[in-house]
Amino acid sequence: MIKYICNQCSTTYPIDAIRYRCDCGQPLELQKSEIGFPIDQIARRSNTLWRYREALPITDEALIISLGEGMTPLVPFEHPTHDHRLKLDFVFPTGSYKDRGAAILLSKVRELGVREVVEDSSGNAGAAIAAYSARAGLDCTIYCPASTSKGKLTQISMYGAKLKLIEGNRAATTQAVLQTAESIYYASHNWNPFFLEGTKTVAFEVAEQLGWKAPDHVICPVGFGSIYLGLYIGFRELHAQQVITKLPRLLGVQSAACPPIYTAYAEKQSQIERSPQTYETLAEGITSELPIRAEAIINAIRETNGAFTIVDEEEIKAGIKILAAKGIYIEPTSAVIVKAFDKFVAGGIIREGDLTVSILTGSGLKATDKLMKLDT
Repeated sequence: MIKYICNQCSTTYPIDAIRYRCDCGQPLELQKSEIGFPIDQIARRSNTLWRYREALPITDEALIISLGEGMTPLVPFEHPTHDHRLKLDFVFPTGSYKDRGAAILLSKVRELGVREVVEDSSGNAGAAIAAYSARAGLDCTIYCPASTSKGKLTQISMYGAKLKLIEGNRAATTQAVLQTAESIYYASHNWNPFFLEGTKTVAFEVAEQLGWKAPDHVICPVGFGSIYLGLYIGFRELHAQQVITKLPRLLGVQSAACPPIYTAYAEKQSQIERSPQTYETLAEGITSELPIRAEAIINAIRETNGAFTIVDEEEIKAGIKILAAKGIYIEPTSAVIVKAFDKFVAGGIIREGDLTVSILTGSGLKATDKLMKLDT
């Protein structure tokens, strides 16, 4: 039995309701029955995220929408004193980790009998929702900032989605979609909790690839927080089932252009306040002035003893080049983890001997137009 529940006012709703938030205005979570991790059976299944199906909220396997997504590589990132590994979560059908969330969300949409969806995105989530909507035979409309990388916009259009470009920043795009979302199913990677049920599988994969153990730290880029919260949900479920013995510290990275979560963390605030974007950043995928699930992010930081840092444009450029020199071509949003790792080490958060996994979230092929402008 699955229901929507509001953690703010405890109101519950059936999941077949066409709604994207509680009547009190807060985002909804999922109230689920107990999950399972039959490790012996998992080991014999195909290398996709669906190997964890007992932990996924899809009832009818015949209605699953899949492009073979999941089990992305975990590779070493050579460091003289620290064990740092990279989870190549851009190795997906659409080129970003957002396929995790799209696969679960669109499978649930199909299960519910929905025929049309709408979404807003800075690019990657829009591409993933468009691709899996195409796979499911659904009508799809994606709202994007007009400044989105041309490669991402072309990708969305090629999947057959209707594309609506909005002038202004990322916040303006979200505002533009909300009226439509009142009457059409909002397949939002930020509001819809089924999306997080997909992103949590990155935690399952990391733990399995490490021999069903948790790393000491996980670093990821954070805007609205779908990967950060997915990691939190996934590792927490593994811990509750006694599959792992500890929760890793979740370390988030934001662009200095728009760092509301970092500001709350650095100033020891109990709430995240709106932080207007001050300039255009290469890391377009993490420009969220106020995360929708702000309270959940604060809880995740607190419960995992997490930490946040920021990087500027020069540090993002350096990260792109350092990874490229190792044969890894990623978009700028992913590159924030490189200098962030150094800052966490310098701050004593990551210590010698610790095992750290960093999540690389999007392919460089998505941002070729922006990467071409970098100084060589």
